[in-house]
Amino acid sequence: MAVAGCTKCIKYMLFFFNFIFWLAGGVILGVALYLRHDSQTSNLLILQFEGHQAPGTFYISVYILIAVGAVMMLVGFLGCYGAIQESQCLLGTFFFFLVILFACEVAAAIWGFMNRDTISKELINFYDSAYIKAVDVSGTPSKDSAIKVLDVFHTTLDCCGKGDDTPLFTQVASTLCPRQNLAELGRSLSCHDKLIELFSEKLYLIGLAALVVAVIMIFEMIFTMVLCCGIRNSPGVY
Repeated sequence: MAVAGCTKCIKYMLFFFNFIFWLAGGVILGVALYLRHDSQTSNLLILQFEGHQAPGTFYISVYILIAVGAVMMLVGFLGCYGAIQESQCLLGTFFFFLVILFACEVAAAIWGFMNRDTISKELINFYDSAYIKAVDVSGTPSKDSAIKVLDVFHTTLDCCGKGDDTPLFTQVASTLCPRQNLAELGRSLSCHDKLIELFSEKLYLIGLAALVVAVIMIFEMIFTMVLCCGIRNSPGVY
């Protein structure tokens, strides 16, 4: 027998929140795919210098987001169907997966907070290694490849140098930064600052999406427990 009264209201509220959860999974999947194929990050993260690939920590995070978005869509559909069918088995399975997702999200948030500066620092170190080779007056064999790597950074981020550049770098800046106004060379065009700004914005976007999803999860867990209790206590259910 179908539930009635307040429990029926909870049923439709759970369906609504599950539908929002399903949509949120789709949004997270879309955002993750956007971050994966964003021209700025992809141009920087495909770079190679002296046999070393640009740090891939950011892409690892993005691939995790893609998996989370896909799982959220699957779990959201399961919750919607379980709520409409008033199935304790489906709702119990949904609640189990929801708890696992919530625990994973909390763990990922803690890891992300502790390593929030790692991505930009890794790329800054990668930039600096090419920077040192590019301004080397001795003309090492890797100098040309270092200049090409710097050119991608400077073109993609519209920056030039580290912000505390030596007189030697200023002398060769016309070669390394042909698109920039050399009169503005300094902190305003620092590639270090640009890298920090670039990934801070993207991590802020990820954090905001995770917070919204966490709030939805909490409401869904509450409504699922209430609905299961209501179904169990409904007349005709043994």
